[in-house]
Amino acid sequence: MASRRVGFCLSDKKRRRINLSAFSDLCAGRGIEVVEIDLSQPMASQGPFNVIVHKLSDVIVEAEYDSQSQQLLSNFQNYISAHPQTLLLDPLPAMTQLLDRFASYRIMSQLQNTLKGKSICCPPYLEINTSDPSVIQAAVRSRQLSYPLICKTRVAHGSRSHEMSLIFSEVRLCDVRSPCILQSFVNHGAVLHKVFVVGDDHFTVERPSLKNFPPGPCDRSTIFFNSHDVSKPESSSHLTALDDTMPRLPPPSSDAMVALVRQLRVELGMALFGVDVIVNIHTHTLTVIDINIFPGYEGVPQFFSSLLSYIESIMEKQGPSEPAVDPDLSPQPSHCHEELCPAGGDKF
Repeated sequence: MASRRVGFCLSDKKRRRINLSAFSDLCAGRGIEVVEIDLSQPMASQGPFNVIVHKLSDVIVEAEYDSQSQQLLSNFQNYISAHPQTLLLDPLPAMTQLLDRFASYRIMSQLQNTLKGKSICCPPYLEINTSDPSVIQAAVRSRQLSYPLICKTRVAHGSRSHEMSLIFSEVRLCDVRSPCILQSFVNHGAVLHKVFVVGDDHFTVERPSLKNFPPGPCDRSTIFFNSHDVSKPESSSHLTALDDTMPRLPPPSSDAMVALVRQLRVELGMALFGVDVIVNIHTHTLTVIDINIFPGYEGVPQFFSSLLSYIESIMEKQGPSEPAVDPDLSPQPSHCHEELCPAGGDKF
């Protein structure tokens, strides 16, 4: 039996998407046993684990209304509390905050303050909790958001989180579906840069994205779309078709990207996450538009080797009786209190 054991707690869909069996074979060659954790069974009988890699998004969301999911989550938390020597990738509180776009956008908006001089920003936005069009209109005017606006659901997990819309004028704010984020749309040449983080490594993959739109309000109906239809590798949509005369934008600055990933690792206290960034066609500013929990790492052939290297580095830091802690991810004071609202966004 291998002396080093890594537990994976993933949905069936996630397990298939990352091809966990292939990763298990790679680990076996390095003397590491991979265990697929069954939450419906006692975890103590499945352990011990040096490291647990998980994506419990579904369980956390369902635990809000489903007693069985509540019990599964409680059992998992109890096991982790009773086994402090086991490192959890990633901490549940850190991951949970990214299920709420209000919380993740507050983190993003702070980056332009903590990374001054790196040409990194988050577009101005509003947190919308009302369905009253007059209140929303007043809020957009007060915040001086520019049209078109992109509207995203507050929930950042599940199929509904991919349902978005583009709103082109004040009169069309009646199409807003609360609770949501309203954000000024930034023209970016229909190119999305997906940054995949694995511990100290990060990889950038280009994806199609929304085309440019004329700035300013116009008499155009709201466009409702699913982000999977415009930003997956195989996506083909009229919403991503650029004018042939549009010059190709320069890639994001590597220095800015390194600074962004390093700061987010500190802010989030996480090792496995993704960041969606675009480049403003006018200012060439690196613009952060979303943070994702344990993404699919599609288009990253180095994912397995990078994840294995990171897991091994964590194990090497473990003393024989010490908790498994990554010193690079020491707990940081939370900046995302519900009563606070940073400069990047206001609540309405």
